[in-house]
Amino acid sequence: MAQPGGHSVAPYPVPQGGYGDPSKAPPPGFNMDYNAGPPPVMYQPGPVMQPQEYGGHPGGISPAPVQAPAVVPVGVPPGLEYLTQIDQILIHQKVELLEAFIGFETNNQYEIKNSLGQKIYKAKEKNDCCTRNCCGSLRSFDMKIKDNSDREVIRLVRPFRCVSCWCPCCLQEMEVQAPPGTTVGYVKQDWHPFLPKFSIQNANKETVMKLEGPCFACNCCGDVNFELKGKDGGASIGRISKQWSGLLKEVFTDTDNFGIQFPLDMDVKMKAVLMGSCFLIDFMFFEKVGEGNQRSTVFS
Repeated sequence: MAQPGGHSVAPYPVPQGGYGDPSKAPPPGFNMDYNAGPPPVMYQPGPVMQPQEYGGHPGGISPAPVQAPAVVPVGVPPGLEYLTQIDQILIHQKVELLEAFIGFETNNQYEIKNSLGQKIYKAKEKNDCCTRNCCGSLRSFDMKIKDNSDREVIRLVRPFRCVSCWCPCCLQEMEVQAPPGTTVGYVKQDWHPFLPKFSIQNANKETVMKLEGPCFACNCCGDVNFELKGKDGGASIGRISKQWSGLLKEVFTDTDNFGIQFPLDMDVKMKAVLMGSCFLIDFMFFEKVGEGNQRSTVFS
């Protein structure tokens, strides 16, 4: 670069050694070991989301972020990898307009979300019209739980069973399959004269946890908690909560909101079984069909 007086200088300063010179080593104390931080979060698979256009609604709830897991944990059913990294989920029953207005029972549908309100799964009952409206909340059904890629990852199978404590030989139960066709556990109602109690069992029908609800399962302006305990009882390690949805929804619809809390390090298969137990509790105690009132105890 020409300068006044006819001298020429380099356009940029020439390195004089030290840090910044490619031929020199970094100064003493420089951290050569790059800390990559914790392993990447294994998000539940979902469809590729398009970038949001400028001016879009910032408060919209989106599905959980999409990212391929770095390492698939051993023994985790496909599609349930995301459950290994959360300790609570929310289940919201969708409002069915036909059911709300004329009382005609339709297949129940649910959205399953994480604690941030992001949808991670969706569930839908598979049943026929006659069974839904004649058998009511006691009806048998298959329920398919799919991820955001519309892949079925869990199937719940509920046979027709008695619901009253006066018939202890044929109490409620549910089979949990993940993936469909592979049984990972069962939920079985335990006989008790006035408390709703359940056993959470593995694929070999061995009880690993207990679930116990209140004597009167009615959420009148408050939540109803079903405490999760070890197989021998003791302190609570989690819970399933039927959350108060507001007066109008509770009176005129049977749409329900549930929260499930469990230990973070719990076997992911048992997390799936707990999810199934939540749906069984919903049908047993909080499902209304037509003009019939919902049940609130093990007597009715």
